[in-house]
Amino acid sequence: MSGQLEGKVAIVTGGTSGIGRRTVEIFAEEGASVLIAARREKDGRGLADGLGEKVDFLKTDVSLESDVKRMIDYAVDRFGKLDCLFNNAGVPATHGGIASIPFEDYEYAMSVLLGGVFLGMKHAAPVMSAQNSGSIINTGSVAGILAGYSSIVYSAAKAAVIHLTRVVAMELGESNVRVNCISPGGIATGIFGKAAGLPPDQAEKTTELMKQALADIQPIRRAGIVDDIARAAVFLASDESTFINGHNLVVDGGLTGGRLWSVQQEGLNAMLQALSDAAKS
Repeated sequence: MSGQLEGKVAIVTGGTSGIGRRTVEIFAEEGASVLIAARREKDGRGLADGLGEKVDFLKTDVSLESDVKRMIDYAVDRFGKLDCLFNNAGVPATHGGIASIPFEDYEYAMSVLLGGVFLGMKHAAPVMSAQNSGSIINTGSVAGILAGYSSIVYSAAKAAVIHLTRVVAMELGESNVRVNCISPGGIATGIFGKAAGLPPDQAEKTTELMKQALADIQPIRRAGIVDDIARAAVFLASDESTFINGHNLVVDGGLTGGRLWSVQQEGLNAMLQALSDAAKS
């Protein structure tokens, strides 16, 4: 490891599984002190204990403002400052057509996916502005860029996160606080199993199946893995990215770039053959 985050203090929300867990591990490997903020206390404390004294855990529900404020205060009291906040906590959102989605399901998903990001930035902003430094990273999604990649509610929430990132970056940038977003593409994590209703321990076992399912949907012929996103987060948290602000870093293997070249050529060849056949008849 290169020690890119040596001496820095970071909070990772949703840090007990998937992208969040791997980010905690790599942040710690890169030298950061890390506060894991999540709801799964047993998993969080186990992870923190395994990574040493520079990593701590605080049970946190990011949809509750009191919890988020306590999270920020705890990190500053514990480590003395706050250099990076990774607003990564998420939940699956209800699937179905617009007429079938219960409003309470919409409200719950939005309270975590969008509200948690809003609250994290709200309470980190005074601390980082007073320091005249800091990096806030929000988790978006390719579903927030183009329609058709996830459910209606999840897609809407992530689109809002991406734009919220931009507008807050314009404010906090004047205090030398950077606000950026990472939008993952097809990343093999347990969230797909959770969306199917599996309990967390079983959902994580679906990761290998998702690697196979997601391998061929983008030009780079493999599924995204959690390390791809964690490494992007290291870059945005580090001093290597101090002139990047208000940016949505898309990590998707080219998924949102357009139609696969091979599919395009297949369609073109089929059309040319059909025209040729028609001309002969």
